[in-house]
Amino acid sequence: MNPIAVPGNPLILSVLALLALIAVVTLIWHVRQRGRKTEVWENRIEERDERLKLALWASGEQFWDYDLATQEVHHTRVSTSSLDQPEVTVERYGVHDLTIHPDDLDQVQDAFRQHLRGTTPIFSSEHRTRRAEGHRWCWVRARGKVVERGADGRASRVAGTVRNVTDSRSAEHERRIASEVLRSMDEAVAVFDRDFHFISVNPAFTRITGHDPGDVLERSTSVLDSSRHDIEFHRRLRHDLLRDGRWSGELWMRRRDGDEFLCLLRVSSVGERDGRRSHYIAVLNDITEKKRAEQELRYLANYDPLTGLPNRTLLLERIAAAIVRARASNTRIGVLFVDLDRFKDINDSLGHGVGDRILRAVATRLHAFAGPQQTAARLSGDEFVLVLENIASVEEATTASQRLIAAFESPVTFGEGQEVIISPSIGISVYPDDAQIASELIRQADTAMYRAKAVGRRTSMRYEAAMDLDVQRRATLSAALRTVLDRNELSLAYQPRLSLVSNQIAGVEALLRWHSPEHGQIHPAQFIPLAEETGMILEIGEWALTEACRALANWREAGLTDLPIAVNVSSLQLLRGDFPQVVERVLAKTGIPANRLELELTESVLMDNPAEASISLQQFRRIGVNLAIDDFGTGYSSLAYLKRLPITMLKIDKEFIDDLAENTDDAAITTTIIAMGHSLGLTVVAEGVETSTQAQWLRDHRCDEIQGYWLAEPMPAAEVTRFIQDRSWAGAPAF
Repeated sequence: MNPIAVPGNPLILSVLALLALIAVVTLIWHVRQRGRKTEVWENRIEERDERLKLALWASGEQFWDYDLATQEVHHTRVSTSSLDQPEVTVERYGVHDLTIHPDDLDQVQDAFRQHLRGTTPIFSSEHRTRRAEGHRWCWVRARGKVVERGADGRASRVAGTVRNVTDSRSAEHERRIASEVLRSMDEAVAVFDRDFHFISVNPAFTRITGHDPGDVLERSTSVLDSSRHDIEFHRRLRHDLLRDGRWSGELWMRRRDGDEFLCLLRVSSVGERDGRRSHYIAVLNDITEKKRAEQELRYLANYDPLTGLPNRTLLLERIAAAIVRARASNTRIGVLFVDLDRFKDINDSLGHGVGDRILRAVATRLHAFAGPQQTAARLSGDEFVLVLENIASVEEATTASQRLIAAFESPVTFGEGQEVIISPSIGISVYPDDAQIASELIRQADTAMYRAKAVGRRTSMRYEAAMDLDVQRRATLSAALRTVLDRNELSLAYQPRLSLVSNQIAGVEALLRWHSPEHGQIHPAQFIPLAEETGMILEIGEWALTEACRALANWREAGLTDLPIAVNVSSLQLLRGDFPQVVERVLAKTGIPANRLELELTESVLMDNPAEASISLQQFRRIGVNLAIDDFGTGYSSLAYLKRLPITMLKIDKEFIDDLAENTDDAAITTTIIAMGHSLGLTVVAEGVETSTQAQWLRDHRCDEIQGYWLAEPMPAAEVTRFIQDRSWAGAPAF
């Protein structure tokens, strides 16, 4: 019997048991090995998931998976837990639940379709959505790619990432705005490093400095240094900037072409996180023109632009400073208020351009007279002020005013050798005698100047308290004068003139009178200068000329056909361009022959502007009007000039007639005037004759005519005819 075939053989059983054990062990080993592999794979997957989670967490990206068949989206996002650990959240929702901003929806759908069609390798879009951030719109950047396709090759699954880019877009937007601001700024902006080398500049930098970016980048900022500042200045500026981190101030810089400009510079440092200053930002403005304009404004605020003299503002400051010095040194200050006589007439006749040149010439003369230690200023128009410091007495100021008047005796030259005679009227006030403050000293000197004009011009007057009343009266009369014609307050009185040859009335002079209901009878010496200053003399003068011619027309109807009438003419009337036409119009309206009208002008009126006066006089002579010089002898006309004027009569001023018999000088002057007038073929008339002795003396010395109270006082027009007729019946008075 074969032992092997015995089933119950112990050896066989042992072998089978051993094989079974081996099989079990092997199985257990395989199971364990598989478990270990599974564990490894699970660990690897877990590690990969953890890494993916960390990557998504760190990058801020979110994962999405879109199943085109089910139209579902799996959205995986990683957020931070309360333990500051990443937590994964997976959401699943339908694609129609996505909320994309209506303005962005079309471009998102178009980009997705392009990728599905294979036109683009990836799907990419930036758009606004609410899905990622709840209820507010935020910007996201989505990227994706087809990851699965069906048997037909069509895409069935798309996966990708999405990232919230709201902050980065805002930052980029802000950067673009900042860049645009820098580009459009009028101020130049430059960035440079600690070594003072340019890193960046804006377009305004190029416009202001002339340097293109390529000219200055990586070059030293010293290319802008101006020679107006020394090396030490620039070294100190850089040192202060490195020490303080900022610097601001004004300095000169040099452009690329070498021109220099004044710059307002502000520099600030840009610090790193560690506190080190790595860069500096400089903002600079070209303030050259601004500074020039400020200087011009400062000049205009203190100086008269026409003459270059100090104006009222600076004058007040200088007088105030002079008062402080005078108080400390116990000295006086003289304030001389200078006004040019009849300058308005010259300005109106020659034009404002010539008037300005004359004012500049006058200012030069005043400045030279004042000298470097005193102040000459222009207030306005033809008004000037001289401030005399360190004077010992009031008399010293008066003496200075007289010297100033004498300095104007020579003609003022303007233009190309043109000359005009200008005389000043001067008012004087003295510190501390008259006032303690600058404005009051000027006001008082102004008041005294008006008194100087009232007494005859070309003179000076010291301020007195009583003058203030005169100023108030002048202001009152000046206001009342504007309504005299409307209120019929003016009238004419007529004074006859006697021929010493025929012993007959040779003519009458029309004299202006003003009777005010409020102020009573006002003397012509008071209101005529006011009328000239205000310009009212033009209307008043035309009215007087018309009234005088109407009176003459009435006398002619009464039989006095040979009687001439004389009317006084002011300088303003004479120098006004249309006065000859005014005379022609009045003559035509009243029917008076031109040779029956005499126009009387003072010597000073003629000599203030001889060239213009001569032109007007020639026009009058062409009309046929006779011309007379009134108050002759008080002016300063030359015989050579008188010979060229088309005048027909000289009237000797009353000043020489008053003491004719007792004063040999007056007698000599009168005799000379009579002889001179006759040598020129002129009729000579003596004014202000009040005694028979004067009349006889004038007759003995061959004076042609006389006029004055000895013959007759001024009378109304109605009495003139009776006076002349009565005289012719009664015969001439005895001498």
